[in-house]
Amino acid sequence: MRRAAVAVAATAMAVSLAACGSAKESGDKAKESEGKKTDALKIGLLLPENQTARYEKFDKPLIEKRVSELTGGKGEVVYANAKQDATVQTQQIDTMITNKVDALIVDAVDSKAIANGVKKAKDQGIPVVAFDRLAEGPIDAYTSFDNEEVGHVQGKALLEALGDKADGGQIVMMNGAITDPNAALFKKGALAELKGKVKIGKSYDTKEWKPENANQNMEGALSALGKDKIDGVYSANDGMAGGIITALKGAGLSKLPPVTGQDAELAGVQRIVAGEQFMSVYKPYAPEAAAAAEMAVALAKGEKLDSIAKDTVDSPTTKGIPTVLVPVVSLTQDNIKDTVIKDGVYTVAEICTPKYKAACDKLGLK
Repeated sequence: MRRAAVAVAATAMAVSLAACGSAKESGDKAKESEGKKTDALKIGLLLPENQTARYEKFDKPLIEKRVSELTGGKGEVVYANAKQDATVQTQQIDTMITNKVDALIVDAVDSKAIANGVKKAKDQGIPVVAFDRLAEGPIDAYTSFDNEEVGHVQGKALLEALGDKADGGQIVMMNGAITDPNAALFKKGALAELKGKVKIGKSYDTKEWKPENANQNMEGALSALGKDKIDGVYSANDGMAGGIITALKGAGLSKLPPVTGQDAELAGVQRIVAGEQFMSVYKPYAPEAAAAAEMAVALAKGEKLDSIAKDTVDSPTTKGIPTVLVPVVSLTQDNIKDTVIKDGVYTVAEICTPKYKAACDKLGLK
């Protein structure tokens, strides 16, 4: 009887609501549009430092471009760079919260230290996308490269460059900063290739990824091991490779041992052309930046990420984070033309300055 009464009441209510007609319908639409985010979004972008060329040369403009495309030119990117200072980055998050950004893209200086800032943003209803480095805290989405695979690519390339010395030769490992979770993944991947095949004479975790710190570490390794006893150097990125190569040249080595890198920085590519650096890891920045922008805009609008993020990862604090991972390429003299030049990252003119013209001619870069 009670169910029947409820059904009758519901029917009567439905008739009554229908009778309200278009006035009620337009009221519903008005309410719906009030709750829905428009394209006039503010997307906060926090990048970790400006020592590495990629952040301001590629990542920032690429993210700005994609946000503009996704919002019909109405979206705005609010940008700040922490210049390798975790405390400054935490303050920048507070500023973004005060400015009421609709979503936040964060490349953390320190993945652990950022966790409280991420939580503050979430508490204010601001979704957070971890960019390039997996920050801790209640992250909503993440995009990066397969960072362990980066290490595998570097390790394999170094063994290839060592040739006969790949069996029992001695290398130095110049890893990235311990505050960067990616550095641990690069190291893990590289060690999976190198351990048991070469002797690791010295290994360093390089403070703040700074080339000058890598240079000092390399000078220490040369002093401890002897300049003729180093067959190769694992360098986690191109900036540090520059500092390492300066130290090797300073030690008076007539033939440099092979040195790895990462990021395909212009100076790194030029060193590869000149035969001073063996390889870099080319990471196509455009798809990574596009994924960050797409996830941030979707989250700001309250949309799901199913069509964007096909993978998930776990951080120490959050499980099942929707993730986009972008593949990487080993960049050597053999494929400069088919990677950074073909993709429009650099022109031949930018790479082949007068200093490198003869080396470029040899490689057919004209």
